[in-house]
Amino acid sequence: MSETTQGQGPDEVFVICAMDAVAPGAAKAFDLAEADGQGGAKPLRIVVARNKAGQYFSYRNACPHQGVWLNIGSGSFLDETGAQIKCGRHGATFTIETGHCVSGACEGAQLQKMDVEALDGDLCIRGVTLVEDDPPLRHDDDMDETMEITIHPG
Repeated sequence: MSETTQGQGPDEVFVICAMDAVAPGAAKAFDLAEADGQGGAKPLRIVVARNKAGQYFSYRNACPHQGVWLNIGSGSFLDETGAQIKCGRHGATFTIETGHCVSGACEGAQLQKMDVEALDGDLCIRGVTLVEDDPPLRHDDDMDETMEITIHPG
């Protein structure tokens, strides 16, 4: 679904999904691979939320209370009204637009914001260095998608 480039700079973008993959009043998780600075990768779990006005906001998928995924337990990111992000484990609620915790065990804390933007019909992340999901091709990999068929006489 997506392409990544090792060594991205802060001004480069990474396509996460099509803009319409996250409906207004909905949120969706994405698991990416962030460069660890030593040639490897570490998980980068984010949530992209879209408020009812259609604006996109993204945060690391970690509750500031205990660092658990926001969708742990309930499986969803938003409260029943679709107006706030909600921690599935402890019920803390956060504004979609700022990531500020307005109620719960971490009241006053912030979700860690990630920069997202809509470009040419795609939703993109900016400001992190990502690595490729797929292993590099070996020199003997065939780039041609045609199949070789051999017919043996019967």
